[in-house]
Amino acid sequence: MKQEDKKGLNRRDFLKRLGAGASVLGVGLVGCDSKNNVVTGNQTALHDIPVDKMEYRTNPKTGEKVSLLGYGCMRWPTVGGGSGRDQADEIDQEMVNRLIDTAISHGVNYFDTSPAYCKGRSERATGIALKRHPRESFYVATKLSNFSPSTWSRKASLDMYHNSFKELQVDYIDYLLLHGIGMGDDGMEALRGRYIDNGVLDYLLKEREAGRIRNLGFSYHGDIAVFDYLLSKHDEYKWDFVQIQLNYLDWKHAKEINPRNTNAEYLYGELAKRGIPAIIMEPLLGGRLSNLHDHVVARLKQAEPDRSVASWAFRFAGTHPDVLTVLSGMTYMEHLEDNLRTYAPFKPLTDDEMQFLYDTADLMMQYPTIPCNDCKYCMPCPYGLDIPAILLHYNKCVNEGNIPSGRDGDEYRRARRAFLVGYDRSVPRLRQASHCIGCNQCGPHCPQSIDIPAELHRIDAFVEQLKQNV
Repeated sequence: MKQEDKKGLNRRDFLKRLGAGASVLGVGLVGCDSKNNVVTGNQTALHDIPVDKMEYRTNPKTGEKVSLLGYGCMRWPTVGGGSGRDQADEIDQEMVNRLIDTAISHGVNYFDTSPAYCKGRSERATGIALKRHPRESFYVATKLSNFSPSTWSRKASLDMYHNSFKELQVDYIDYLLLHGIGMGDDGMEALRGRYIDNGVLDYLLKEREAGRIRNLGFSYHGDIAVFDYLLSKHDEYKWDFVQIQLNYLDWKHAKEINPRNTNAEYLYGELAKRGIPAIIMEPLLGGRLSNLHDHVVARLKQAEPDRSVASWAFRFAGTHPDVLTVLSGMTYMEHLEDNLRTYAPFKPLTDDEMQFLYDTADLMMQYPTIPCNDCKYCMPCPYGLDIPAILLHYNKCVNEGNIPSGRDGDEYRRARRAFLVGYDRSVPRLRQASHCIGCNQCGPHCPQSIDIPAELHRIDAFVEQLKQNV
């Protein structure tokens, strides 16, 4: 840990010396590190961030003041320097403690976790860190993540629910979610099997009456019929909040990207007209809105040279008045610092800036990236493929102009080499798309409804064409 602290101080010293010169580099410093998803924009001023400027929104049911920036606990750091979502290393508890301490000291009070996050280790790590703070200083959200049919029984589901109290070391849960509503091939069948036929939803409603759940809601993915059905039952269930995917690309283009998705404009509008607060997930689309095509990055930096590319997406989500909090999975201190600057204090987008982002989203649709959010719900692959790494390498090459076209000229040779060399560096050969047999065990788990085998076969064919130079 001491060694890590030393590295952090050295980094800060370097950035302070870099100073305003970084803004001259502009585009070169903006975006996300493709391996670690580290926000690298706006690192020109690691000055002290105000501790009393956080934006808060009021929960209309309880009157609670919830920080507009919420901490998503899906990607806690590991001792090996990676993320707990995809690493075998143990979670770096000391770093988790530091991140949560910094967040709370700067006004963040909403922490979102799940029994499924970090390979089942997020709730415990989050609970250990939060236990060091007064219970009234934070709101903890977790989920009933009974995705597997083996956990659909009443006993298995309730065992999972009660275990969350143990892992988080709390005697009540502030925000409890039915997790991933609408995922899979038949969202209604899954809803009935996971929560209704087994009586689990009725049990959770009674738990809310007893005060062990303070707010009850659900997170939505995929099948719009399930979303509409649950909202039609609002008079009966009285949802306290709903978690939706919202960002400036999905606002009007989600359905164009994938026909099974629903535009965020509709989701947010349906909640707003019922007075149901929205909690926002994927404001950065799993990092895609900070890993943009060079042309789009230049457009955003020209408009706001001193702000990170990511901050545009976070400001977009927070500008909507019926949003209670915006979740960000902040693995590294750089993530947290950049987002604190966005929300403490918060500067809503103007109407002109909103239109600027709508136009930016239209421009982004011209670049054929795959809508992978790196959630890793498709993993592990039974044949050892690193599915997210394959898709993200392809997207990175699209954004950097390294998708070769034609087969002549220096530009083709440069792009061909960049794609092939980068592919071997990003994905070990035994985990590349050529090993996909099309079993489709991954497909039903994808919240974005990507036809994963089809995309893997397409990328593999493209790679073979590049290797053969045809």
